[in-house]
Formats: sequence, structure tokens, C-alpha cells
Amino acid sequence: MSVWSAALVALLVLVAVFSAVWAWQLSNENAGMVDPVWAFSLGLVALIYAWLGTGSVQARVLVGVGGAVWGCRLGWHLWRRNAGKPEDARYRKLRQEWGAAASRNMFGFFQLQAAVSMLLSIAFAVPSYRPDTPSAIAVVVAVALWLVSVGGEALSDQQLRRFVADPANHGKTCRTGLWRYSRHPNYFFECVHWLAYVPLAVGAPWAWLTLLPPVVMAWLLVKVSGIPMLEAHMQATRNDYAEYVRTTSVLIPWPPRH
Repeated sequence: MSVWSAALVALLVLVAVFSAVWAWQLSNENAGMVDPVWAFSLGLVALIYAWLGTGSVQARVLVGVGGAVWGCRLGWHLWRRNAGKPEDARYRKLRQEWGAAASRNMFGFFQLQAAVSMLLSIAFAVPSYRPDTPSAIAVVVAVALWLVSVGGEALSDQQLRRFVADPANHGKTCRTGLWRYSRHPNYFFECVHWLAYVPLAVGAPWAWLTLLPPVVMAWLLVKVSGIPMLEAHMQATRNDYAEYVRTTSVLIPWPPRH
């Protein structure tokens, strides 16, 4: 199947998934469940490109396995974090600002997730349609980046989950493990994850397009819906967060300042 046909299949799947999640949240008014669904659905898109692609079998297997495992791990983590909990403060704020138009605007917001997912899925599409096999060095670099990023993100999520689960830490800011060196280590490793597919595309037609997903993800997390909204909430709810901001790198892990 051509890359355009595969992209159309991926888009239709994403539109259907996010439309279903939007309809679901109408009854419980918890838009936060879009987060795990976003990760699961993007992992599914990786499998779609790997299955329908006409390129190197090795590249397609790496894309399919890498994208699916990343999506399942992140999706399960977000599902456990959000299921049965009150709506995330970010979405609750949007719902309050939109007022009576919240349902309509939320539908557009959910479909925007599909559009963003299509941009990110370029990382899966290009390697899946490269005509030749990636070099051994490219494979080693790609696998190394994937292991570091997914492993680092899983570790930071686990450290934060343990910290929050301790009643003694209520109202405090996590500064243990990776969180001592970055205010958002999970976001840092998420950005690195999208770099893992770039080596698999080196030497292929349109390889430069695989640089877009990590740039888009970094921009979204640093400037749009990630760090700005989360830090505004943390500043308002954590008395020690201003000191944490003063001493700790915002994204890239770095020794804390004194």
C-alpha cells in the first residue's frame, strides 16, 4: 500500500478513536482520559505503518515494536494515573473557560489530538517506506536512543508515582531520583523518544521529515500544553515549588543549582 493510503487509514482510525473518546467524556466530563488514549492510538498507528509499509522489513519491525511498546507503556501509565480520578486541572480549566461551548470546543480539541498524532507519526512512516535496510550503526543508535528514552521515562514516572503515594509527601514537590536533576524528566525522555526513529530513516527519501516529530513534541511540551500549564498549577498548589524552580533545570537533567 502506498504511503498516502496508509496515512489515510491512520487518519481515519485516529478520527474514529478520538470521536469515540469525546462521546465518552460527555457523560463523565473527564477529558483527561484523552491522554492514555492518545498514547495507545499512536502506538496503533506505528503498527499500521509497519504492517502496510512497503520498505525494509527490519525497519518496519523496529518501527512497529518500538512504537507499540512505547505507546502501551505510556498509555497504561496514564490510564492508571487518570482512571477514577477527578479531571486533570488543565482540562478542567479549559472546560470552565469555554462554558456553554465546552462540549463543542472539546470535540475540536480532541480532533486536534488526531492532527498532532499524524504529524508525530511521520517518525513511523518514513522508515517504514525506505527501500533499503538501515545500516547496522543506524540500528544500534536507534535502539540505544529508544532504550534510554523509554527506560528513562518509565523510571521517572515510577519515582513520581511512589513519591505521590506516600501520605507524608502531601503538598510537597518531588525531588527524588531523576526529579532532583530536572523538573520534568519524563518530558525530557519523551522528546528523546521521538529522536529514536531518525537514524532508521537516514539515507532514505524524505529522511529529514523525521526531524519534525521531536521538534513538534518539544515545542508542545515546552511552550504549549505541557510545562507552562503544569507549572502554573504547581506554583499555585506547592509552597516549595518556587525554590524548586530556582534550583532545578526545567527539562534537560542537570546538577541542581545552589
